[in-house]
Amino acid sequence: MKSVLAKLATDFLSTIVFLVVYLVTDNVLLATGVAIAGAIAQAIRARVRGEALGFMTWASLALAIVLGGATLLTNDPRFVLAKPAIAHFAIGAIMLKRGWMLRYMPARVTEVIPEYVTLAGYAWALLMFALGAGTIAIASTGDIKLWATYVTVVAAGAKIAAFAIQYVVIRFVITNRLRAAARA
Repeated sequence: MKSVLAKLATDFLSTIVFLVVYLVTDNVLLATGVAIAGAIAQAIRARVRGEALGFMTWASLALAIVLGGATLLTNDPRFVLAKPAIAHFAIGAIMLKRGWMLRYMPARVTEVIPEYVTLAGYAWALLMFALGAGTIAIASTGDIKLWATYVTVVAAGAKIAAFAIQYVVIRFVITNRLRAAARA
């Protein structure tokens, strides 16, 4: 779990940097410039260390440069605020692949209820699309404090709640299925 969180933090580093610098300085242009520089430095550091850059890192770098550049050129923060939405849409699209979640589940789950895991994978895709749409809606207002609340509290909270619900439901279904099999 720790390595997954570290990977996510790496993939969304420029968004995190933007948010922190903005909250400290209340300056959108400075936060955008620092986020772009941070994304470029992150890619350079990985290349110097000989680390392979994953798709999400390249995508994050490209989005930081393109959307951050548009923000700097137009002085309109809505461009950079849309970046997390694009990531949510991309992740949601990947999650539409049938059975993508099976490899993340314990063997017992994949043996007993693979159809529920597939449904859960589609539910996660739907959640990602909903969060992306919400991010776009909030970003279009240009209210950075509202956006910051949404991406840190609402989006993160929705994912934590979805994970907890998924855990409880899968545990409940497996227990019932195994009890029914034992009785039969």
